[in-house]
Amino acid sequence: MNIATQAAQIGLEWDTRTGAVTVPIYQTATFRHPGLGQSTGYDYSRSGNPTRQALEDGIARLDGAARGFAYSSGMAAITNLLLLFGTGDHLIVTEDLYGGTCRLFDKIFSRYGITFSYVDTTDTRAVRSAITPATKAVFIETLTNPLLKFADLPAIAAICKENSLLLIADNTFLTPYLLRPLDLGADIAVYSATKYLAGHNDTVAGLVTVKDPVLAEQVYFHQNSVGAVLGPQDSWLTSRGIKTLAIRMDRQQENAGRIAEWLAAHPRINKVFYPGLKDHPDHALMGRHARGFCAMISFEVDKPELVEQILLKTTLISFAESLGGVESLITFPEVQTHADIPPELRTRLGINNVLLRLSVGIEDCDDLIEDLRQALGE
Repeated sequence: MNIATQAAQIGLEWDTRTGAVTVPIYQTATFRHPGLGQSTGYDYSRSGNPTRQALEDGIARLDGAARGFAYSSGMAAITNLLLLFGTGDHLIVTEDLYGGTCRLFDKIFSRYGITFSYVDTTDTRAVRSAITPATKAVFIETLTNPLLKFADLPAIAAICKENSLLLIADNTFLTPYLLRPLDLGADIAVYSATKYLAGHNDTVAGLVTVKDPVLAEQVYFHQNSVGAVLGPQDSWLTSRGIKTLAIRMDRQQENAGRIAEWLAAHPRINKVFYPGLKDHPDHALMGRHARGFCAMISFEVDKPELVEQILLKTTLISFAESLGGVESLITFPEVQTHADIPPELRTRLGINNVLLRLSVGIEDCDDLIEDLRQALGE
């Protein structure tokens, strides 16, 4: 079945008693037992809730996973995955990744004896060279934030299999609609569902999918033990958003492709990072493995003064953090989303004082281009 159909049908089968097309919101903390030692399958909403279960089953189907898990945020999801590791363990991590993930690794989990090496995961030789006897996993972003590099997932998966390492893929930018990491060798996929999956900038959520049933049981143990689960209202909102994932992403990608080409031709723009452009170094690789090129664009302007001008003069495009919603958003990674990355690493990566990140929405593309045109001072 096509993934667009699966997404639109999420939750449809859940209320067989009434035939409700949309899964109900089970706004309850606890469930009545039918008898001593008996359960309906639900006992306490931290351990399981029907609305959350519909979402978890739905994302598992979309990703081809054994099980899915829903958390109170993307960071809560990653935190729960880090509980698979302990003192002395080492992880290899994408160097160009979301600053909040870097903060979680370096400021929190490093205090518990877990170490992290940041490498360019588009370079498989660098990944292989970073492996030590203590290495337990590789954590990548399938499309990096904010420089939009695309990793060769099957090649990294082969390295991980050869060395008995887990491969965890943050697939937030692409979603299962454009890429299914588990099909390409990843063991676990993780999403900030706040972004494209929920898609409307109205809820905060995290999702995880796990390929192996035994590993999934470990993940569930941590989810239930820690309790950073997604509530039923936000589970319902996320499921509702996923229903329109395909049509939203089709429109957003179409807009992003046109805007990227327009920016690339603009005299005030020095560089455009968008894998859909043919001169992007990962264009061909991504074309082989993914169903599209996403709707995120990063670009460098020709002088620092232009950054504030664009941020404050755009009217349709909101100056705001986050991404992936139906509304277009623009942000300044150096001082916002990636401020927690060490300055020397930001400099080396190119997360600098002229770099802007644009999340393209579903608005009319001509209107978005006109908004950028007037903000650039034309």
